[in-house]
Amino acid sequence: MAGEQRVGRKILITGAPGVGKTILVRRVAEKVHDLEPVGFWIEEIREHGERIGFSIESFEGKRAVLAHTKIAGRYRIGKYRVDIEGFERFLDGIGWGDDLRPVIIDEIGRMECLSPKFRALIDKLMASRRTLLATIALKGDAYIEGLKRREDVMLHVIGRENREAMITQVEEEMRGVERRG
Repeated sequence: MAGEQRVGRKILITGAPGVGKTILVRRVAEKVHDLEPVGFWIEEIREHGERIGFSIESFEGKRAVLAHTKIAGRYRIGKYRVDIEGFERFLDGIGWGDDLRPVIIDEIGRMECLSPKFRALIDKLMASRRTLLATIALKGDAYIEGLKRREDVMLHVIGRENREAMITQVEEEMRGVERRG
């Protein structure tokens, strides 16, 4: 594969809720499909126009519920109960591999970080030569804030006004293209 020689980049996307972080990640994923990325994204679960939970879907098409107002569970973020065990089974089902295919994760947030397995995965990816593109909570605990402060991280704050321009920039960063000027 053409990208196997490059050093992996760590690209984190943050911004206020609703600005389009997931849209950006999904659009970039479409543009870099030839690099065969692995990972997942989050989608809202809505009922009668109201958000009642979050589902997760892998690039291989596997789906699971991450959090919901109507599930039982020990872990809670706001009005949502988080299914940590189901999330960890979902993570186990993704073909992460040990190759250098890029990883795309939506998102590194409070719900996901309740999982020790997820944190270990993020730590492993951050220490690896793989390129990682991930959305990350605008505000978070010490773990999330520490990831954003790492010297090897390219942290982008997006808003509705710069999202479209960021799609091309992030694609280039994932491909290892150096910008001039």
